[in-house]
Amino acid sequence: MKIIIVGCGKVGQKLAEQLSAESDNDVTVIDTRSGLISDIVGQFDVMGIVGSGVNIDILEEAGITDADLLIAVTGSDELNLMSCLMAKKTGNCQTIARVRKPEYSKSVDLIKEDLGLAMIINPEQAAASEIARVLRLPSAIQIDTFAKGRVEILKFRVPEGCVLDNMKVMEIVAKLNCDVLVCGVERGDDAFIPGGNFVLKEGDLVSIVSSIQNCAHFFKKIGIKTHRVKNTIIVGGGATAFYLAEQLLQSGISVKLIERDPDRCDELCQLLPKASIIHGDGSDNWLLLEEGIEYAESFVSLTNIDEVNILLSLFAKSKMPAGKLVTKINRIAYDEVISGLDLDTTVYPKDITAEYIIKFIRAMKNTIGNNVETMHMILDDKAEALEFRIKEDSPVTGISLDKLHLKKNVLIACINRAGRIILPRGRDVIQNGDTVIVVTTHKGFEDISDIIEKA
Repeated sequence: MKIIIVGCGKVGQKLAEQLSAESDNDVTVIDTRSGLISDIVGQFDVMGIVGSGVNIDILEEAGITDADLLIAVTGSDELNLMSCLMAKKTGNCQTIARVRKPEYSKSVDLIKEDLGLAMIINPEQAAASEIARVLRLPSAIQIDTFAKGRVEILKFRVPEGCVLDNMKVMEIVAKLNCDVLVCGVERGDDAFIPGGNFVLKEGDLVSIVSSIQNCAHFFKKIGIKTHRVKNTIIVGGGATAFYLAEQLLQSGISVKLIERDPDRCDELCQLLPKASIIHGDGSDNWLLLEEGIEYAESFVSLTNIDEVNILLSLFAKSKMPAGKLVTKINRIAYDEVISGLDLDTTVYPKDITAEYIIKFIRAMKNTIGNNVETMHMILDDKAEALEFRIKEDSPVTGISLDKLHLKKNVLIACINRAGRIILPRGRDVIQNGDTVIVVTTHKGFEDISDIIEKA
């Protein structure tokens, strides 16, 4: 697939990295900053052009006339929309635009239709949806959905004194009487797709596959609370905070939002009449104590400064050790440091945005032979969870799973058969019409047959 990326900020770089890693993609990046283009071309297998994505000559140099897709993710909504319009007029490709301003949110469908866009992505709204999901199940660090919402992959940390400590993966179903499947474990810097003899340890980050009903039963068995939070404190009043507060209030969760800009506070009071809007500096620990942080069930730090968000979450953890913490992080360079801080859930808007776009691209490929229905990055981006639709006889159908010669680091995690969820064991068989969830550290699988080790 021939793909043009306009804008090489955090999201553009993430897209260039992931898309160029798939052998069937031909990626070209466009940005006005020559130094940035040089860096990206040096790091990834992409072509780079210095210029504006609204310049027809630049687009033609990038190959817009025979491109399959243009993705516009500059810092300007208007430039993104204009790039997509130029692409539609000059070539015949699909277009995706990042549009962030809340004032555009109510007219997204109109803009998409009038400009012929395939997709509009709002990073702040997408991040808010991810945060809202984990606040509804605070025991999970990350939740990804499959099978049209019937199946989830949930990540959680094995707590101190948990029954899972020193338990083999194969023993979980029998000892706990829970129908869940462990599909991934993160231990320090390492990520594993564990076999049955893998022994879980306290502090491991464990990803399980389960139906929504069974995951609640599982968490109760291992002594982790499953009820959604009743209230939250949000520090920062930007777009993400607005979208998040709006979703939580609709779910019946009480919201207290702290913002230092008085004009923004007035605006939020009008937009969110059911929320408590506090004018003040959210980094002031005395203000947080005054507003009852010790009694809050969750705390979300959404300022524009990563260091402030991290320190706020660490302070909140000291005051509400049993509470749910969510920290927004923007910069790539901090990943290794942050992973050692035990911040509970960290949200990277650039990763969420890139994942949404890549899922759409996989769906596009689906129309030309690819049978990937859904895709999520898991295990700290070290693995992919892919949902394949089985459309016709293939090397995986009609054979019990224990007789399939799977590639290393591949796990068949779930079978959805007309709405019946099967967490597969050795004697289960994949049939035509099933959707199958596969977890793997390999990148770029496009067909269910890719999981088979070739002779």
